[in-house]
Amino acid sequence: MTSNEPIEPEPSAPLPAASTERQRAFRLVVGIACLLALLAVWQVLTSFVAYTDDAYVTTNFVTIAPQVTGVIVSVNVANDQEVRRGDLLAVIDKVPFQLVVDQRKAAVQEAAVNHKLVNDELKAAQDRLAAATAALQQASGDQKQVALTAADMVSAQQREQVAAREAVDKASQSVVNQDAVAAQAKAALALAEWQLSQTEIHTPADGTVNNLSVSVGDTASAGKALVGIVDAAGWRIVANYKENYIRSLKPGKAAWVWLDTHPWRLYRARIEGVSRGISRGPNQDGILPYVAPTTDWIRLGRRFPVTLKLADPPSDLTLYMGSDASTLIFP
Repeated sequence: MTSNEPIEPEPSAPLPAASTERQRAFRLVVGIACLLALLAVWQVLTSFVAYTDDAYVTTNFVTIAPQVTGVIVSVNVANDQEVRRGDLLAVIDKVPFQLVVDQRKAAVQEAAVNHKLVNDELKAAQDRLAAATAALQQASGDQKQVALTAADMVSAQQREQVAAREAVDKASQSVVNQDAVAAQAKAALALAEWQLSQTEIHTPADGTVNNLSVSVGDTASAGKALVGIVDAAGWRIVANYKENYIRSLKPGKAAWVWLDTHPWRLYRARIEGVSRGISRGPNQDGILPYVAPTTDWIRLGRRFPVTLKLADPPSDLTLYMGSDASTLIFP
């Protein structure tokens, strides 16, 4: 063998079988220990921290529908415009409603005239009854002095009194009927004036115009939504927490909120309320909230909505209804 020939390394001796088994067992024990440690850490963390990313921002959504049907002659706002309570949103053609008001006013005036007439008739009938009663009393006094002639006179006066009383009863009923007619006319006028006032559609709350889909010339139908207002005063975060967290979440407790629309910052919040009931299925009447127990085909535990409200949010913070959020609470 020359000095230039490569030297082949000697093959290492194989490890004993017992040593290999010990290494495998050691790795298994270490793996199980790490898993148990992670589970213990998770259990400790979840005992002191309640976290969920199943949360969203919401507020009240005011659906505005006209109370009367008519043609829209003016739209005074634009989509996504901020509005204040009482601002004029749209105007429905007033002409047909004004004509009805004028008609109802004429009916009220006519009822007032008729009411005066029947009252005058009642007063006249009452005067005739009073005169007939006085005449009857006079005739009755004369009867004691002149038997036959006075008797005929009393009979005639009695008939006149009966007729006068019937006239009073009839006039009184006419007054009652005319009172009802006048009341109906006034009620019809009040309704017509109210309908006229409803041709101007005003916003009932501060907020932002959303989903405006009407224009001048469209027909507005009573009870059919024209536009929605995202309420500026009802902002809150609804976080769905698992059952094992609920017992320790109480109104007033502090929380932290991560908004996906404003990432990399935590906002302080407080618990406003914890739902005491949820629906077990999606096909209920909708009064109870329903939180789907499955996510991406994974069956999760039941979750209950917890309502949070931001504490002293910055004045320049803009919230968006339906946007995602994450919440952190220290029970």
